[in-house]
Amino acid sequence: MAGTEMGIVGAGRPRPHRFGRRARIWSWVSYDWGSSAFHSVIVTFVFATYLTGTVAARDGAVSGATALSISTAIAGAVIAVTAPIMGQQADGGGRRRSLALWTAVVIAATAAMYAIRPAPAYLVGGLVLLGVGTVAAEFSNVSYYAMLKQVSEDDDMGRVSGLGWAMGYTGSIFLLLVAYFGIIAEGNWFGVPSTDGLGVRIVCLVVAAWYLVFAVPVFIAVPDPEVPDPAGGARRGRTGPVAAYRRLVGDVRELWRDDPDAVRFLVASAIYRDGLAAVFTFGAVLAVSVYGMAPSAVLIFGVAANIVAAAGAGAGGLLEDRYGARPVILGSIIGLIGAATTLLFVHSLGLFWVFGLALCLFVGPAQSSSRSMMARMAPLERQGQMFGLYTTSGRAVSFLSPALFGLFAGLTHQDRWGIVAIVLILVAGALLLLQVPAAQGRSGAVLARTATLDVDR
Repeated sequence: MAGTEMGIVGAGRPRPHRFGRRARIWSWVSYDWGSSAFHSVIVTFVFATYLTGTVAARDGAVSGATALSISTAIAGAVIAVTAPIMGQQADGGGRRRSLALWTAVVIAATAAMYAIRPAPAYLVGGLVLLGVGTVAAEFSNVSYYAMLKQVSEDDDMGRVSGLGWAMGYTGSIFLLLVAYFGIIAEGNWFGVPSTDGLGVRIVCLVVAAWYLVFAVPVFIAVPDPEVPDPAGGARRGRTGPVAAYRRLVGDVRELWRDDPDAVRFLVASAIYRDGLAAVFTFGAVLAVSVYGMAPSAVLIFGVAANIVAAAGAGAGGLLEDRYGARPVILGSIIGLIGAATTLLFVHSLGLFWVFGLALCLFVGPAQSSSRSMMARMAPLERQGQMFGLYTTSGRAVSFLSPALFGLFAGLTHQDRWGIVAIVLILVAGALLLLQVPAAQGRSGAVLARTATLDVDR
């Protein structure tokens, strides 16, 4: 396969890679395994819960949950405004350097969370660290996702992306179990006392170390590509923010003129990815408030959900390489719609386990194939910028599922009917995705240009 063991330098002169292709793939996947710990342990299950439930004052003017929502909204706004510029800068100044910078910020912020003690005076500091870590994690993903095309080929991109996503889920499961049973729970394996929030604070140090160890391989084995500028010159250099925004506006206009399918995919994926996020955001809420799951069982359900999602992501990657990214995404969305609709009408906890896990089974391949479809559609020299737009478009509509969920649940006074919001968002995203040509995840415009180049040669 072209490019399997060679890099691209300048105007196309080959350069041998120091590491074999298999080593580069596993080094890239290792980053997914390590970085997932921040999202699952810090953001979702452990540190954020510690802030709102233990650090925040119970009788304060603003509740811990409200303070967290404000912090999250601010972080989301920062990401939405700056992610495309960060991706553009990474393309010009080196994706590996950009990834190293933002990874270091996430790790530093996570390690600093050890200083957050269970007292209201520490709440603002904890929220700031969580916000900084969240923003830096999203920026690191822009550069990390942009590397997918460097470690995979057209005929195995789905498998590589699916493997990375599955490893991320698996890493989350492993570290969640270690964190809970080994450090946080009463009578934990390592005898860590529960006083002064020590268990959660030590977990933050563990996550920082975990992230660091498994992030290192990608910086060693996956070099930056040297690609020619689209205009035929050298690679784009780094520019200031004002010039970068001007370039962004021009590039988006050019993208719409030359490849409107890519723009359509950005819009469609932003919509249905918000529905995917809602599955995990509201899944635990529904499990407890609607189906009667004991709060102590939610973590077990979370572990099971990650296992199923990992299996789905791996299987989806294999199917994608055979049938294309769009059919896998559409099939996953249809499966999600079917499972969610069924949950709307069932009442037993046992059936929630069945169809709740079915939701998770389809979330994995939808997420993984969306990442690889974007990688297939974006030119190599603009991978960072396109994934910056991919991140921004998702953030721009991230209010949809919470707003609609609250609307339906509020009007009916039943959380169950919030499921309708998730279904509607997924249906809208699927209908928009139908407007994007399949073609192994690449747009018709890109394929047409590729075919023309092949004929000219």
